[in-house]
Amino acid sequence: MKAPAAPTSFVDFFRLSAPYIHAHRGRTFVVMFGGEAVIDEAFPLLVQDVALMHSLGVRLVLVHGSKPQIDLRMRERGLRPRFHQGVRVTDPATMRCVEDAVGNTRIRIEGLLSMGLPTSPMAHARIRVASGNFVVARPVGVRDGVDFQRTGGVRRIDAEAIKLRLDAGAIVLISPLGYSPAGEAYNLSSHEVASAAAVALGADKLLQLVEGKGVVDRRGRTIAQLTPTEADELTQAGKHLHDDTVKHLAAASRACREGVRRCHLVARRVDGSMLQELFTREGKGTLVTAERYEDMRPARLDDIPGLLQLLAPLEEAGILVRRSRETLEQEIERFTVVERDGMVIGCAGLEAFSPENVGELYCLAVLSRYREAGRGEALVEYIAERARAMGLSGLFVLTTQTSDWFRERGFEPASVRALPEARKLRYDRSRRSKVLVRDLARGPLEDA
Repeated sequence: MKAPAAPTSFVDFFRLSAPYIHAHRGRTFVVMFGGEAVIDEAFPLLVQDVALMHSLGVRLVLVHGSKPQIDLRMRERGLRPRFHQGVRVTDPATMRCVEDAVGNTRIRIEGLLSMGLPTSPMAHARIRVASGNFVVARPVGVRDGVDFQRTGGVRRIDAEAIKLRLDAGAIVLISPLGYSPAGEAYNLSSHEVASAAAVALGADKLLQLVEGKGVVDRRGRTIAQLTPTEADELTQAGKHLHDDTVKHLAAASRACREGVRRCHLVARRVDGSMLQELFTREGKGTLVTAERYEDMRPARLDDIPGLLQLLAPLEEAGILVRRSRETLEQEIERFTVVERDGMVIGCAGLEAFSPENVGELYCLAVLSRYREAGRGEALVEYIAERARAMGLSGLFVLTTQTSDWFRERGFEPASVRALPEARKLRYDRSRRSKVLVRDLARGPLEDA
């Protein structure tokens, strides 16, 4: 059986997304986007993606921001925004702008979600949207001598009321406004509202659409995964990040620490980024999670179907020797696998030989679309450490097509005579495999 290729067509994408469609059905996702998304001309496409997710059975809670809308109304009324430590000070005049901006933003979102014309992508969608006083607020009060007035924080999320609407099949829309028990309305941070809602609901995911390029390193490359601690460190040192991205990272870290399993941050301006992040294995953004999304571990018997699928193309190409299911079952304790979100994407085997006290690294394979991230090298180093732990002094490999690759990783050419006696007896001279050896006494490759 051939391994599945990268999704290059509609059919490929649909097949590869099927496991995620099944996995996400009935799950609760909180999706947060800023007011910048709402005023973008591409916003209807984002709403269509939301509608598609809803049609696939995802329980959706949307949290929107309204910062640019508030700023616009303040300019129109000749008011100057005031911030302290990055938080807006909301006096009564500003609060009137907030209420106007938030109300109009919510109306636009509800209007787009209500579309159902036969000629539109949302034909026959019939989406019900539920809004309401789901957020109980508290005043920020006075900090550093600054009275924030009508700026508030989240005191409590009415999770029970939200779940009732979700159970009834509605999309819940939450605005960055909260109400105190005294009936006062407060201007809230949409990032805080989204994080608090995800925690209160026990959401399966918090998905945040960020401005700028998303979560990238200093070279502009997307960072695929972070732990909450790493996210905190990046918010402290990430001067190259968009301010909005820093706020999203802080919200994701907070949500993870309080029980949300996975938080996804994707660049809002990339068309379809939300669908690519949720319905492909590679994703399109950054995952913040305390769990191991990708793991290198000893193989188990239930990995054998994945191993067979991974090895088949390399066996057909003559790069690897064919191994039957029975052979893999017998050798399973020798194998290490790289697992990504439940799928085996790499493997390597280690066989020890005595009395020579050396080991053979064999059956090294990484699925083609995952070879660029150094996983092959990581597997080699993992096997080398495993061999050292077994007390082996050397490691050897037989290869027909990748000798240069192994030489770059500390292996040196040798003759067949250098093989252990038991391995010489199994050497297939018709393949004319090259022998390369590595002295494990030198330590890890980076110390060599």
